[in-house]
Amino acid sequence: MSAMKNIRLALVSNKETQSITWTRAELDRIGNAEELQIASLRGDGTQRNFVTIWVVRVGDELYIRSVNGRTSAWFRGVETRHEGHIQAGGVQKDVNFVEETNPDINEQIDGAYRTKYNYYPSGVDHINSAAARAATLKLVPG
Repeated sequence: MSAMKNIRLALVSNKETQSITWTRAELDRIGNAEELQIASLRGDGTQRNFVTIWVVRVGDELYIRSVNGRTSAWFRGVETRHEGHIQAGGVQKDVNFVEETNPDINEQIDGAYRTKYNYYPSGVDHINSAAARAATLKLVPG
């Protein structure tokens, strides 16, 4: 009985530490999409309406920012549960929203926005502002 209990604990432990990652196809399709639709979950678990925003890829990670900073309606909604649903490039996925505060990574995200959306210089200036950087989220498959 004790051995069986240890096996069960090991399985639970492995499941909890197993990292869920994006597939290469998902990264390519979402990363190349012009826009992403995001819908966070309310406190009761129901889904909010989709909002269209920009998305960038840095390495094997996907990031979003609120151009209006932490006070925007959609960003405040994300803070309720840090869970939601996205769709972009033909991919639909449940995700978790993880705040990204690392300055080095944020520099890379700034560059990704400049490169991807360079034909919207005013928009890039806003999405790379201090207020928007403070509202940077990494998308993690749920």
